[in-house]
Amino acid sequence: MTTALVTGGAGFLGSHLCERILAEGRDVICVDNLLTGRKVNIAHLEGENRFRFVQHDISLPLEISEKVDYVLHFASPASPIDYLELPIQTLKVGSLGTHNTLGLAKAHGATYLLASTSEVYGDPLVHPQPESYWGNVNPVGPRGVYDEAKRFGEAMVMAYHRVHGLETRIVRIFNTYGPRMRPRDGRVVPAFIDQCLRNEPLTVFGTGSQTRSFCYVDDLVEGIWRLLNSAEREPVNIGNPSELTILEFAERIAELTGSSSQIEFKQLPIDDPKTRQPDISRARKILGWEPQVPLEEGLRKTIDYFRGLSEDSGPASPAV
Repeated sequence: MTTALVTGGAGFLGSHLCERILAEGRDVICVDNLLTGRKVNIAHLEGENRFRFVQHDISLPLEISEKVDYVLHFASPASPIDYLELPIQTLKVGSLGTHNTLGLAKAHGATYLLASTSEVYGDPLVHPQPESYWGNVNPVGPRGVYDEAKRFGEAMVMAYHRVHGLETRIVRIFNTYGPRMRPRDGRVVPAFIDQCLRNEPLTVFGTGSQTRSFCYVDDLVEGIWRLLNSAEREPVNIGNPSELTILEFAERIAELTGSSSQIEFKQLPIDDPKTRQPDISRARKILGWEPQVPLEEGLRKTIDYFRGLSEDSGPASPAV
């Protein structure tokens, strides 16, 4: 029996990943400090005898007595609201947290996977974005705390691979959506769905001409699973290359929810990317992966989830 340790395991993506790893017959140690993760996301797993939850801030060292075969580092604030409100924690988990989890993997001889992000490309000057593109990031802008934390994390992962021979994987995750997102976490999918279900104005920043590509969570988890079990050590984009404007996306969600919400335009945030579309040629070639869930199907499942929520407690805001 093999064991996988997942940091950020009570978060949106982490909880789906824990679920998939258990379904594949592995034991799971879920580590989360519940800063932005939520126990409700893993409540259905806590009765499993192959699942264990550890509440811990991975920016601090962690010792695990049992053998660990895989370490998957998903801990980090991931929405603009979260990492702008928690900039120091974001930098710590991307640097110290990455260092601690790499050390843990090295001590156990485990395979290591880093959850990186399309934000390493910044406001891209190349479109779509291949893994070979080095990016256009403002290191001192407000978004830099997230972008540069992930870029540093990637550099440290490759250093551990080159110096210590650690088996490593890096996934660059593009916009992902699905059940277990927090309604008001600042990301566009939950924001639009929440506003539509409340018949509140749909907040579109700038003119809405900026583009995004949205991948359903089940597709993303499948891509991550294939990457984890591959021999690929260089970063791999996982996302949906189907691109549309934010304005088109807002109109699509309003239609699917039957909402009377009207568009309300607001000033574009600093360093907000104008385009975001993955080049998934490497994922297709190396992993035999591409997204399968059509946008409308994924959105309907996500909307149904949000309809069923009675309330959202949101994250705590501890002292820096």
